[in-house]
Formats: sequence, C-alpha cells, structure tokens
Amino acid sequence: MAAVLDLVDVTVRRGSSLLLDRVSWLVEEDERWVVLGPNGAGKTTLLQLAAAQMHPTSGTVDVLGARMGKVDLSEIRPRIGVSSAGLVDRIPRDEVVRDVIVTASYGVYGRWKEQYDEVDHERASSLLVEVGINHLADRTFGTLSEGERKRVQIARALMVDPELLLLDEPAAGLDLGGREDLVSTLSTLAYDPDSPATVLVSHHVEEIPPGFTHVLMLRRGSVVAAGLLEQELTEANLSATFGMPLALDHADGRYAARRRTRRAV
Repeated sequence: MAAVLDLVDVTVRRGSSLLLDRVSWLVEEDERWVVLGPNGAGKTTLLQLAAAQMHPTSGTVDVLGARMGKVDLSEIRPRIGVSSAGLVDRIPRDEVVRDVIVTASYGVYGRWKEQYDEVDHERASSLLVEVGINHLADRTFGTLSEGERKRVQIARALMVDPELLLLDEPAAGLDLGGREDLVSTLSTLAYDPDSPATVLVSHHVEEIPPGFTHVLMLRRGSVVAAGLLEQELTEANLSATFGMPLALDHADGRYAARRRTRRAV
C-alpha cells in the first residue's frame, strides 16, 4: 500500500513553544487512524501538517507522495478533504444544504454565479444519501442542529473524492444521540473499502467508530504510542497519554474510559 502521510522526526516550534517534538508517523491508503490526546497535546498542529496548511520547523513531511517544501502546496490541498469547527463559520447560514456540498467542487463557500456539471450534482446527491442527510437537502444550513451540521461538513469534505480525509473532533458539542448517530455514519465510511485514508482527531475513546484500524496517542507534543488500535489502545498507554490512572473497557466494538479509583480498605 502507498503512504498518504509520512512524517519523519517532525518538530514544530512557535516562538518558545514546542508544539510537536520529533514525531514520526506513517499512514497508508487503506488505514483509518484516530489521534488521541488531551488539550495541548499537539493534535491540531499535527492535523494542520497533514492538511498541508503548515510547514514543520524540522524533519520531513510527505503528503500524498509530495515532500512539503519541495512542491506547491496548492496542488496538494484539493486532494484532501477536511472537516473542522474552524470551517463552519465560513458557510453562509442561508445556503441550502445541497449547495453547501456541491460548492466544494470549486473550493468555495457560498454559491454565486459558478456553474456545476450534472456529475457534480449527482455526486452531491449520493453523498447526502451516504451520510444519512438526504432529507435535509433543501434545508438551509443555519436551521440545522449541531449533529446535522457535522454530517453536512463530512459530506462536503468527501465531495472532491479526496485521497485523504481529515476529521477534527467531529463529535465535539454533540449530545449523546447526535454523537451516536455520527459514530454510526463514520463507522459505515470506515468499513467501505472505497473510502479514503481517514484521520479522526478526538479527546474521547467513546468517539472511536468501529472499523477504525490504528491509533496515534500524543502528550505534550510527543508520541506515547502508535500502531494497530487493538494492540496500542491499552490502559497503560491511555493513562500515560492523559496523565492519570484510567480504566479502559471494550465491548461491541466500542471503547469507554473512566478514572480508576482506589477502593477503601
């Protein structure tokens, strides 16, 4: 399998702050990764590198076979689908959902005078069905619930048929029902062999969809563990990642974590 991401000894500094410290990470095209860590662990910085939005201070970053610093990043970015909270504010609240999705073909937010081919409209319609929001096609974005908006963002990220899909805390702000609906959608995508390589960033093991294959765990900019999910997502690694003793449960393909407490003697 070809590598879609290949980071070797990557360090990122901003002023006196060390955001990533000698991180090495390899993602292949058939893999689905979850990146776990507390606030300030370096997850957002890592995702910006993967999205070709940031250069490392040192080390090498290859994205979709292109070495960062050696190529025009504008040629790489259209091949990457990104869903993040930072993009939501760019979507006009009065834009109908089907247009929110189809405008990704031109990389714009807010439909104007551009013309789209029938194949673009057909793909947008199929994605509405795929992520379970076909009934929202004619609703305006501003009238949607938080969970519905998350699904629209994922459909938009998939519109360009990306080779790499990056999801930055897609379940943040959702209630229990919204989270479970989203996890189910992401699980369906993860099991689809035609889906792109996927990286999902989260704080919570409860948000890991069944079908995800690998985990990268970060603390203070450094890698705690990386590899197959079933091997590396352990109580010891999770406790080291979050800096406290944690108990980890796994049932029906889902994970749950809680702080381990001492029993009174």
